[in-house]
Parts: sequence; structure tokens; C-alpha cells
Amino acid sequence: MSLHLRLLPLTCDDGPSQMAQDEVLLESATGGQASLRFYQWSVPTLSLGYFQPAAMRLHRAELAALPWVRRPTGGAAILHHHELTYAFALPPRLAFRQNSWICLFHGLLRELLEETALAGQAHLVRCGEERKLGDVLCFLHQTAGDLLLGGSKVAGSAQRKHRGALLQHGSILLRRSPYAPELPGLFDLAGQELFTPAALAQSLAARFAALLHAELVPASWTPAEQQRIAELKAAKYQQPAWNEKR
Repeated sequence: MSLHLRLLPLTCDDGPSQMAQDEVLLESATGGQASLRFYQWSVPTLSLGYFQPAAMRLHRAELAALPWVRRPTGGAAILHHHELTYAFALPPRLAFRQNSWICLFHGLLRELLEETALAGQAHLVRCGEERKLGDVLCFLHQTAGDLLLGGSKVAGSAQRKHRGALLQHGSILLRRSPYAPELPGLFDLAGQELFTPAALAQSLAARFAALLHAELVPASWTPAEQQRIAELKAAKYQQPAWNEKR
């Protein structure tokens, strides 16, 4: 295999740290590095899409007091609580398939669910089936490529391109959060805990590498990347100039 897919360690950190890491993932992809990572959030956090007004988080009182961060990608707000987040970045030679990557990655999750108690229940939203059930949260918007179970959205993703490279990150809802009780997760819908977050991450990583015909290579951030992550966290994702720009 000529393509190496770098798999970074599963982490649990705050919003500014996670968004800085995702941006560095994209920057490294412009130099040819394909990478995949999975992560969770150290505290319940609201992430806003790049184009959303900051005031939108105030529309729901239960969300207004939570820590929040603006993503470098578009889409609607996501409550990151009982979930697994993924992010991958692909170099320009692979990123040309931009419009299909959301369906492809969500399709991997659907294939995995076919091996569980949820077999036969997962459905990818097709064009013409879109629905908007609320104004603020992404998981109340059902758009093409989203993964549904019993009519409930359980996976949603967003993208950004930079110098031909592609960043895609998304949320896989595992359990219902008290901050958004109307949104059930995979385990709620299955009536049982199907897998650990680490096991889910490892299975999706193997399937994604196979999709790319790539060798999966566990690795860590380089020292230069670690420095860049710290810079972006402090200078961008912790700053009102970024988070309150709209």
C-alpha cells in the first residue's frame, strides 16, 4: 500500500484544544499527510458552526451556560457530551471526492451497526428527505448523508477545505444528554451499550483505512504540530475575536 493513514491517539480534552488539533490536522494534510483521530470532550461543550451567530447559543437556556467554541467548519451547533467525535484530513490528491466523504464515512458506521442489535435500522438521508426539526442544534437538522436510526439522527459531519486538502469532522451520538434530552444516542436506541468508545474508534479506523486502501499507522503528533496546536489554541480558539466573530 502506498498510502499511510496516520491514526492519532484517542483523547479527551476541552473545546479549544480539540478545534486547534483539528485545524493542525488540516494544515498537515496540505503537505501530504493523511490523518485520522477520535476524541471526546472533557466537559459538556457546545460547538458552533463557522457561520452561526454567537447569540444563537442563548436560544436555549440549558445550553447558554455551557462552555462553547466556534468550529472551523460550517453547519449547526453540536452539543458534545455523551458522544464520540472523529476527524480526518486528506491531502489534495484524495480530497477531490469532497461531496461523497460524508456519506462514505457514515456508511462505515452503518455497516458496523449491521453487526449489532441495531441491524437493519440505520438509514442514510437522501436528497429530498431533508428535515429541519429545530433552529439551533445540528442533530435536529436532517440533511443528505446524515445517519438516522428510527428517525433520530445519530451521526452528523461538517467539512472545510484548505489549499486543496480536506478536513471532515463529525459527532457520533452514543447516549442522551440531560442538556438535550430529545436527542437519543445509539445506546438509548439499542437499549444496551453496544461497544466502548475506544472499540468503536478502532473498528471505524480499520474500516476507513480499508476504504482508502491505506495502511493504518498508529502515531503521535510531531513536536512542530504540538507547538502549532498550542499556538492556535491560545491565539484563536480561546479568543473572543474568533468565537464571537459573528
